[in-house]
Amino acid sequence: MPPLSERTPVNKEHRLGTILVGRGAIDAAQLEEALHGLPGDGSRRLGERLTALGYCSTADVAAALAEQYNLPLQPLRDVPLTHDVLRRVPAEFAVRNNVLPLALRDNVLILAVADPGNLMALDDLRLVTKLALRIVVADSEELRRLVEDSYLREILAAEAEAGETGVEVLEQREEDIGDIENLAGQALVVQLVNMMLRQAVAERASDIHIEPFENDLRIRFRIDGVLRSVAPPSKRLQAAICSRIKIMADMNIAERRLPQDGRIKIRVAGRQIDLRISTLPTLYGESVVIRLLDRDSQSVDLGAMGFPVDALARFRRMLTVSYGIILATGPTGSGKTTTLYAALQEVSSPARKVITIEDPVEYQLPGINQMHVHAKIGLTFAEGLRTILRQDPDVIMVGEIRDEETADIAIHAALTGHLVFSTLHTNDSAGAVARLCDMGIEPFLVASSLEGVVAQRLVRRLCPKCREAYKPSSAELRELGSAASSYKGAPFYRATGCNECRGTGYRGRVGLFELLVVDELIQDKLVSRASSADIKEAAVSRGMVTLREEGWRKVAEGVTTADEVARVTHEDEAALGVGEDDSKAG
Repeated sequence: MPPLSERTPVNKEHRLGTILVGRGAIDAAQLEEALHGLPGDGSRRLGERLTALGYCSTADVAAALAEQYNLPLQPLRDVPLTHDVLRRVPAEFAVRNNVLPLALRDNVLILAVADPGNLMALDDLRLVTKLALRIVVADSEELRRLVEDSYLREILAAEAEAGETGVEVLEQREEDIGDIENLAGQALVVQLVNMMLRQAVAERASDIHIEPFENDLRIRFRIDGVLRSVAPPSKRLQAAICSRIKIMADMNIAERRLPQDGRIKIRVAGRQIDLRISTLPTLYGESVVIRLLDRDSQSVDLGAMGFPVDALARFRRMLTVSYGIILATGPTGSGKTTTLYAALQEVSSPARKVITIEDPVEYQLPGINQMHVHAKIGLTFAEGLRTILRQDPDVIMVGEIRDEETADIAIHAALTGHLVFSTLHTNDSAGAVARLCDMGIEPFLVASSLEGVVAQRLVRRLCPKCREAYKPSSAELRELGSAASSYKGAPFYRATGCNECRGTGYRGRVGLFELLVVDELIQDKLVSRASSADIKEAAVSRGMVTLREEGWRKVAEGVTTADEVARVTHEDEAALGVGEDDSKAG
């Protein structure tokens, strides 16, 4: 028998709608509306869209799916479950894919599923269990409840018997907060939150998004900079899950009308993970975002970040100056802070005092004094920077220059013998110069103090296990500009997807860097108030490699794809003739 993923489903998705219309569950107009999808909901299957619109029940969808795939429809009431059968399927897999093993007969595992079209997951399970599968279709809501109420309790009991919960909270204050805490402390809720955190760490997620909507709860992981949906728990557990997270973060669980921030330290699989929690009141409950900061996996080595060899050498020469200001620019999540942390590690020594002011401190660096911004008590970047200057530092890092006051103090600190690092939100390196002048800093002061600007983006790295070679088109080769002849005849690679990368085709990220060195020519341009385009053109004439050019180099080297480079580089690259196909910065 061929693997499940090689078999052809009985009908396509539109056939499901025809079956539902034929059964009288919906009418043709409702089907047409659902086929076009809900706003921002294009990733959902048709059955989920129909139930979200209220046009039919999950039971109707289950019956139609059973007919579509020619599979039995299995009612789940009073189904006997045993520990021996439940342990055949890993807990995370069951929750993520909403599947449940019902019985084992003659080495055939009877499996209830909500989505018989999820063939990749079924093939994976067949390989993991080394058993033949007999698939039955179940109502998705009934199945979700049974997974939560039976399967997860069984796993919890097994973990409790072993004396291990999988996630250890390192810092948590005990409080008497009544019934809400009791609800959030139920074994099932604790286990669900722990499993979500374990899964996020295992999949290298940088953020967890828990988003409440009218009829369901959505959970997404940001992996390699891109959000990906995972199977959510039942909507009825929304408040309890949010409260459990807030209790762990020592936040006020009774306050649901105002945004809150918190922190948690946990240990997962022997690794210490710092979590930053942010809650936001929305129409249907509190949205929760969890930022995961893995101290063990964070690289703060400049040589491992993806700098081209020549740019890295120039950047390291820039770090040897005793005073001046060095800026890192790019959108949120582009790795600016990590680059500055790596630079601080390079310049830190017993002979130098290094102080940072950040919002917040993401990673603790050995031998470096770090402080948090605390706006509620008046400790802003500007006020903190004034105080730092009285501490006799040699090197200062300001998390971000947001206003004229902070920019002015940073510039004057650089002019009075301090090496200053900071970040700006601009699209490219030349744009940072214009941003400082727009803030009210005199161009001659910028020219005198600015040593250089590094602009950066993060692109997803192709999975080495499944990347596929292909011959680039002439249009793609033209994007390489003057370097095209060097790569003529060499293969490019595209993303395909495998179990190693969970079907995405990518695994990990690598940086694209554009380094603008402020030399005499650039200083003259600054003093004469030249535009950022003129400054960029002058930098390119001095040998600067733009973000787009660096991206295409990595495409030609098989590190990433043309789609990734187009996703994260800005359209103004085309003005210099570097590229034609651009999209908004990611």
